[in-house]
Amino acid sequence: MSTRTRIGLAGFGTVGQDVARRLDNGALPEAVLTAVTARDLDKARGNAAGLKSAPKVVKLAELAEHADVICECATAGALPEIARAVLGAGKTLVIVSAGGIPDFPDMVEYARQHGGRIRIASGALPGLDAIRGANEGQIRSVKLRTQLRPDSLVKEDYIKRQGFDFTTPPKEPVMVFQGTAGEAAAAFPRHFNVAITLSLGGIGFDKTQVEVWADPTVPGAIHNVEVDAEDVGLTMQSRNRPSATNPRTSRMVAPSIMAALRSMVATLQVGS
Repeated sequence: MSTRTRIGLAGFGTVGQDVARRLDNGALPEAVLTAVTARDLDKARGNAAGLKSAPKVVKLAELAEHADVICECATAGALPEIARAVLGAGKTLVIVSAGGIPDFPDMVEYARQHGGRIRIASGALPGLDAIRGANEGQIRSVKLRTQLRPDSLVKEDYIKRQGFDFTTPPKEPVMVFQGTAGEAAAAFPRHFNVAITLSLGGIGFDKTQVEVWADPTVPGAIHNVEVDAEDVGLTMQSRNRPSATNPRTSRMVAPSIMAALRSMVATLQVGS
């Protein structure tokens, strides 16, 4: 175990348990799951009981003691607290809920001061390597058009404030938002990890333009990205499939975390 990277999970719901099973089954031999935290520690202990790796279930404040790399598998609202605990201990944090980053605007400086590192898992975003490459030159514009199932938006406060009622799905797609990535993340903190990741890899929160559509014809979230840059023009699309156990979560989240971990510990890394 001493030669393997120790992995901790901050959050142990659908995504965290999926990552735990993959690590437990040997999907990444260079890493081992050593610790887990969650809001409900008793429930987490029950969910972790069958894992061969027998990770410790601890409070968030203790998690960094038991791991080298910690994967945030929680929510945008929980991210700032998790980030302070992990980065303050000088550890590496893999972030899923990038929508929470604007709520901790000094996160990068905080990590730098304490010797921590930040990695954003970006499996739902198409072409991030190409976007980052384009940003080494000049990017003129970035546009994200997202189509979401209306039932995934029913409980969103922003949707209610705008007067939309999707308890009965619309017959045709309806545009429910148009603005910047920063505004989209504030309006839809649970949905717009993609917008924040796109902004960080490209031209920033205020210059990245976003449209959100409630579309009854899509089985899961569809993200269309268009980039106009001096070195390349990009048109990309991802079609997410909902989790079998939690339709409000994309199936790509856990694989995205595993891909991020693999690029950190594997001998061969594909992509930048």
